Amino acid sequence: MFLMKNQVRPYAWGSRTAIPTLLGAPSPSPEPQAELWVGAHPADSSVLLRDGAEHPLRHAITDDPHALLGSQVAREFGATLPFLLKLLAADAPLSLQAHPTAEQARAGYDAEESAGVPIDAPFRNYKDRSHKPELMYALTPFEALCGFRPTEPTGQLLAELAVPELAELQATLAAQPGEPGLRAVVTGLLTADRSTVAPLVEAVAAACAARAGTPGPFAREFAMGAQLAGHYPGDPGVLIALLMNRIDLAPGEAVFLPAGNMHAYLSGFGVEIMASSDNVLRGGLTPKHVDVAELSAVVTFAPDEPMLIPAVPVGPGEHAFRTPTPEFELSRIVVPPTGRVLEHDGPQIVLVVEGSVTLTDAQGTQLVVEPGRSVFLPARQGAVWLEGPGTLFRAKDGLVGTGTTGTAAVTEPAELSLV
Repeated sequence: MFLMKNQVRPYAWGSRTAIPTLLGAPSPSPEPQAELWVGAHPADSSVLLRDGAEHPLRHAITDDPHALLGSQVAREFGATLPFLLKLLAADAPLSLQAHPTAEQARAGYDAEESAGVPIDAPFRNYKDRSHKPELMYALTPFEALCGFRPTEPTGQLLAELAVPELAELQATLAAQPGEPGLRAVVTGLLTADRSTVAPLVEAVAAACAARAGTPGPFAREFAMGAQLAGHYPGDPGVLIALLMNRIDLAPGEAVFLPAGNMHAYLSGFGVEIMASSDNVLRGGLTPKHVDVAELSAVVTFAPDEPMLIPAVPVGPGEHAFRTPTPEFELSRIVVPPTGRVLEHDGPQIVLVVEGSVTLTDAQGTQLVVEPGRSVFLPARQGAVWLEGPGTLFRAKDGLVGTGTTGTAAVTEPAELSLV
């Protein structure tokens, strides 16, 4: 088992307090701290700490995938950690975005490679050949947009705004309810000349601001519309956001974002797990490149309810948030007063968020892990004993039948080489 050193991403939308406070660092921080990446993604691999030396997790896995990942995970995903764990702290709204299916990612990546598009080109869509399903667990109240609302209540929302310039958009949704109308409206807004869209956004933002404090079924949506227009004036994403499901996650709740789901995180602090990919197709609320044709091919425009994932008890003090995704499974563990064993025959990462957790392996080696710190447990680690009091998140692969939990005896781990 190895303590990890993880990198913070200082995106402009990040919080200056949430991640620094958890890490016990000075708060507020000099610059926003948006995400803490915990994993082996090529763009920012975590580092394993051992005997005063540092070993990038990505390289360690490449050198000995079967020892670190286990045979089943290595066979299924190759010499790659299939998941990426993050702390995400948003003080301002992120862009509207969607992620491709695995088939779309492979085809898109290969096409851009064949065309000679540089991997760091700002207009490149596909950075790798993987899909990017995600799960977000709320540590604090968390606001997000997730998929499209049915067009009938959306028509009511737009009617309440009473903006004459919205008449054509409203007529399209009324004539083509559901997927066809939403596809037509969204692609139309994104392809229209910005000088045409900006006055419409301004008029809608003013109407939202005027109604934001008025009681009614859409008061939250109107407040959101005014807020988004303040962050992204003239951006068509402000109008698209008003077509979408706005959700409020309470601490302890989680939402799953499958391929094709248009979404945006608006505010809050949470633990996010995803397939290890960086494929993002943006759809507004951003100055970055928006490829409307590719986005339209990827997004699921059919209205749907957000996929809230229930917590399922799976072991002592442990609740899992299970999704259809084989790359990952996330669970939350409140370490019982008597302690508990942790074992799995695939790779695991534990991230402590509260208290202090001591991990002890079969050789008696102990690691004391404080909030914001993480430990990588290789597949051949064997069982590890946990003692608290503390709360942690456990990230592992989501392959069926690759692990157990309970009270098995701690066994001798295999020898691992990281050089």
